[in-house]
Amino acid sequence: MTDTLTKLAYQTFQQGKSAFGLAHKTLSSQMLSFFSPLEDRQTDSLPADILALLHQRLNVLLETDWHDAEQGVYPVELLFDNPWDDFFRFYPLLVMDMPIIWERAKQKRHQDFDTTINTEAYPSYYLQNFHHQTNGYLSDLSANLYDLQVEILFNGSADAMRRRVLAPLKQGLAAFSTVLPSQLRVLDVACGTGRTLRFVRGTFPQASLYGTDLSPAYLRKANQHLSQLPGELPQLAQANAEALPYQDGYFHGITCVFLFHELPPAARQAVIDQCFRVLKPGGTLVICDSIQESDSPEFAVNMRNFPKMFHEPYYRHYVTDDLVKRLETSGFTVEPTVTHFMSKYWVAHKPV
Repeated sequence: MTDTLTKLAYQTFQQGKSAFGLAHKTLSSQMLSFFSPLEDRQTDSLPADILALLHQRLNVLLETDWHDAEQGVYPVELLFDNPWDDFFRFYPLLVMDMPIIWERAKQKRHQDFDTTINTEAYPSYYLQNFHHQTNGYLSDLSANLYDLQVEILFNGSADAMRRRVLAPLKQGLAAFSTVLPSQLRVLDVACGTGRTLRFVRGTFPQASLYGTDLSPAYLRKANQHLSQLPGELPQLAQANAEALPYQDGYFHGITCVFLFHELPPAARQAVIDQCFRVLKPGGTLVICDSIQESDSPEFAVNMRNFPKMFHEPYYRHYVTDDLVKRLETSGFTVEPTVTHFMSKYWVAHKPV
């Protein structure tokens, strides 16, 4: 009975997030069309059968999320991990920022940063207002709004998609059964605000966790989130994933969530090469990112619409890129890819 009530609570929780996300997007889209119409922003309408398929895929994702928690892959408590303080504090700021975003998008100011933002020493491809975010990834406001924006984008399912890296990571770390739990080392590349690291900590409470990101603002936010958790604080470092600041063969496992679609092709390969270098033989890399044309042709219209609505300069190439080939070029062996809702997963192993 307890499991039934908990599952009902989880379903209600997710339905509430989904309804809110849909309502926000519908209202903001209507406001955008009225106050800031733009021809080249016009998107293709989604056929009714695609909308129904999206809803079905979302339900399957949530059922998988519940099943993994029920089977003990990770604690059920993680299903209800939600930054409520951030929601109530920052949602009004998100709404207030929308007209600024619309105007910047209308003027095609895609590399627009405040004069107070130091843009030196960052790769040129990073100096973008991804998603039209004010100051890109280089401000505290951006870091405070990011999780809200992504949850709204995916109708409250972003965390459920992030948690799909946990089962393959757990299976991969089982290869190191002789290593004490406290001596396992796991890295989250491009850790952002620390959401994935929170879930990894909940799944591996004794492991030594590490995170890298290019943005000092996002690392500050991650430190704020992660310092709330019991146990050892993950070690966070500001670093370009094309040159990870760790010795060869240091980590037993690596995760990387929602990064590769925001990288140009050469950078994707460089990041994969670095992950291979810092993994131990027998180690596992788990990548979560957007679906691609090869595995989800039924959602081609969604993939066409995404870079129209959001500034994503490398997305069109990403959806046709062969990451399996890139992983194998680096030396990985790769499991068959899987998709969950709007996300795709690569599980790669460094040969012993």
